Amino acid sequence: MTGNPVEPDRIRHMFDTISGVYDPMNMFISGFQEPRWRHRAVRAAALGPGMRAVDIATGTGKVALEMWQQVQPGGEVEGIDFAEGMLAVARKRYADRVGLSFTTGDALALPVPDGTFDAATIAFGMRNLADYRQGFSEMVRAVKPGGRVVCLEIARPQSLLARAAQAWFDRIVPIIGRIAGQKDAYSYLVSSTQEYPEPDRIAQIMGEAGLVDVSWHPMTLGIVTLHAGRKPA
Repeated sequence: MTGNPVEPDRIRHMFDTISGVYDPMNMFISGFQEPRWRHRAVRAAALGPGMRAVDIATGTGKVALEMWQQVQPGGEVEGIDFAEGMLAVARKRYADRVGLSFTTGDALALPVPDGTFDAATIAFGMRNLADYRQGFSEMVRAVKPGGRVVCLEIARPQSLLARAAQAWFDRIVPIIGRIAGQKDAYSYLVSSTQEYPEPDRIAQIMGEAGLVDVSWHPMTLGIVTLHAGRKPA
């Protein structure tokens, strides 16, 4: 797979529709592991006071907020997403944070100048993109030489125990979505994880997009992977 085959407008509409339940659903579906995964991704961005960062597919802005906390005082973080419903939640929630902004934009054509940020992150958004390599290429373009690119994403685990956990995920998530009145959205969630490339292939794509020192680490039995790379100086 070079990218997600689902029409982007359908994905956008889906995220707009679930914006009100997105955060509590994520917490429950992840077995309350999502904050730990998010913290690891922010640490991998290696940010400090006064730096600038961008969070792609920012959703309700939780990763963007944590990065903003890392770059204070004096730093700035921009969250970019194509779903206005998700951005509305982020803007309302974090309106009082100076230096934290949220912009409507396409991950495959980011509305930012070249070499603007010290780090770029994407959490649980890469698998929704129509072209994975282009998504990473845009993140590379957005960061300065030496800047970090971080991708946190659901993966297909390899071990027997992890596969059992994944089977539970595949079965229970559509049921939870049906109870929440969002059957189609959460059925899509399962299918999007099944078709996403394996971690080694994602690392290869990151290299093809121009990143060096690419590494990845499994978390929670390999259900989630954290990839990180660096734009050459």
